[in-house]
Amino acid sequence: MTTAEQSLVVLAPVAGTVRALADVPDPVFAEAMVGPGIAVDPGTVERAEVRAPVSGVLVKMHPHAFALVGAGGRGVLVHLGIDTVQLAGAGFTLHAAEKDAVEAGQLLVTFSPAQVAAGGRSPITPVIALDTVADSLTLAVETGQEVLPGEELFSWT
Repeated sequence: MTTAEQSLVVLAPVAGTVRALADVPDPVFAEAMVGPGIAVDPGTVERAEVRAPVSGVLVKMHPHAFALVGAGGRGVLVHLGIDTVQLAGAGFTLHAAEKDAVEAGQLLVTFSPAQVAAGGRSPITPVIALDTVADSLTLAVETGQEVLPGEELFSWT
């Protein structure tokens, strides 16, 4: 296999502005304790569609967060906002279930970043590569850049 074949491309799950993990207002993400990655800030739009960043199996599915295992057993965590677990699912609609096999770009969740922000929480969405080191990621975007769902955030070798 070539390096390109071993690489997993991770796509933006939501539209917004790319932010460094260090800018996420939660030390667990900001200090990359969960793993390296990047974040997307959807702003305060009324409705955001959240799509699968990779093809794989949903191993965890909560309204505020999900984890998929993709090619080569690589896990990707998407966390929709900070402290959103406190909302107990209010304002989030699931379009897939745990253990579902999903394709990259498939609609998984809709939520209201405006409602998240109105409750004093940040809607910023960390996209984390689990069980790896930062050196294994190659960013395809720069902080401050606007992305749409399905655009490449990083590749993982």
